[in-house]
Amino acid sequence: MSDRRMVSILQKNRGIVWILNFTITILWGYAWVLMKVALEYMGPFTFSTFRFSVGAITLLIVVWILKIGIPPKQYWKHLFIIGMLQTAVVFLLVMFALKFVEAGKSSVLLYSMPMWGSILAAKFLGEKLTARKMTGLIIGMAGLFTILGWDLWIGQNIEIIIGEILIIIAAVSWAISNIYYRLHAQDLPQIQVSAFQMVFGAIGITLATCFMEWGEPVDLNVHSIYYILFTGVLASALCFTVWFMIMSLVDMVTATISTLLVPIFGLLFSSILLDEQLTMSIVIGSVFIIIGIVFVQKRNP
Repeated sequence: MSDRRMVSILQKNRGIVWILNFTITILWGYAWVLMKVALEYMGPFTFSTFRFSVGAITLLIVVWILKIGIPPKQYWKHLFIIGMLQTAVVFLLVMFALKFVEAGKSSVLLYSMPMWGSILAAKFLGEKLTARKMTGLIIGMAGLFTILGWDLWIGQNIEIIIGEILIIIAAVSWAISNIYYRLHAQDLPQIQVSAFQMVFGAIGITLATCFMEWGEPVDLNVHSIYYILFTGVLASALCFTVWFMIMSLVDMVTATISTLLVPIFGLLFSSILLDEQLTMSIVIGSVFIIIGIVFVQKRNP
């Protein structure tokens, strides 16, 4: 079935669109648990290599099925940069930080990305920082400081603090990649961008793995292979394929705000499946971040 045929079906069944949207956010939230548990079987960079290699191959198959083709050569440099920023840097930092930081808290910190994106959009895309956006940024930053500040106040392990900072840096890198995409690759089909940036990102992660974790033990069993396939095929490739179809049917702001369910599910699944404690600082900070992003993303009618 072609992508146009699928989009046509979804246009006639808006209920299916929202069911798919909700399902994607659940899968992305659950993926945080698997990313954390996978570290029991292999190093963080090794897992990322497996995950994004599988994801890239799956997306290339989707591109081939949809007959989208290879992007023009003048875009390869831009897709390489996006791949380094959005896939390699983000997930190398996140997976390393997950060795020390709880999965639920990590998902909240990474999804602070829209706030950083709003600041960068004002600088590089000429988007106006309205009073509403400024309010959202202040509230969101208060949320970040609530989480980090509390950990500093209670004398949290320095490795956890560094891990949290690395995840925030990853969120900034993700935001930069979004701005770069809008400046240099917005004319390409989004599925094509996702597929080929993931190819370049997977190559970057593989090189980092060879340098940082060469010779370290890897336990490939039923559990670890499931984690790789779920995060690579479902969470990384197929979810993004469906996500881009949804993006063509609902406005960007609505779609972005709906992703705020991801850290909520991340916290929920981590609490249930990993017995991670939902401290008051995490709850309050998460609420502030989510409210801040809603303010940042919401536009006037």
